Amino acid sequence: MSGRAFTTLFAVILFTCLALLPGPASAIKFQLQAYRYPQSKCIWNPIHNNALIIVTANVGPGEGQQVDIEIVDSSPQKNVYLSKRAINGETRLAVTSHAEGEVGVCFKNTLDSSYSPEKASKAARIIDLDVDIGADAVDYNAIANQESLSGLETEMRKLEGIVKEIVDEMAYLKKRELRFTDTNTSTNNRVQNFAWLTILSLAGLGAWQIMHLRSFFKRKYLID
Repeated sequence: MSGRAFTTLFAVILFTCLALLPGPASAIKFQLQAYRYPQSKCIWNPIHNNALIIVTANVGPGEGQQVDIEIVDSSPQKNVYLSKRAINGETRLAVTSHAEGEVGVCFKNTLDSSYSPEKASKAARIIDLDVDIGADAVDYNAIANQESLSGLETEMRKLEGIVKEIVDEMAYLKKRELRFTDTNTSTNNRVQNFAWLTILSLAGLGAWQIMHLRSFFKRKYLID
């Protein structure tokens, strides 16, 4: 295979993998209102087990306000991966997921008690949030510099990470399909059992009513 043909084939494979893979990264910019007793505001992203998550939060200035950050997931265990108080400027956090589901980056903006009531309603800070998950969270430039990789080797390493995510996604979908199939089969069996129980109960009740009426009519000498 010539060098040009190999490059073309590589580009086609890379494009196909990128097209098949759902976007694991998200960026959002929003205003976080400050309160004396604030509620958490969470940004959720889907994740798989053992996925690398890089959270970059850039908190704008705000006098008399304290922004806290917490990274949690939606599993039944409600795992708390990381919690940090009073963040300012750019904060970069890295965690690894422990369960399938969603990961939430939660913020609280607490207003200082000395803040004047006249300005309390306008107290807010701008949050610029960037969440990278999986292959998108890996710094391939740093890996290339550390391992002295060429440009093609770096792209192949990126492709390897993307393909691994696709394989993991397919395995997860297959696992969900099997679980749904088992649930569907179990539900069908329960419905069938309930239907048979209903039929037998109605048949038994009908037979009892016939016997009861026959006995009643015999006592009244209406039938022999």
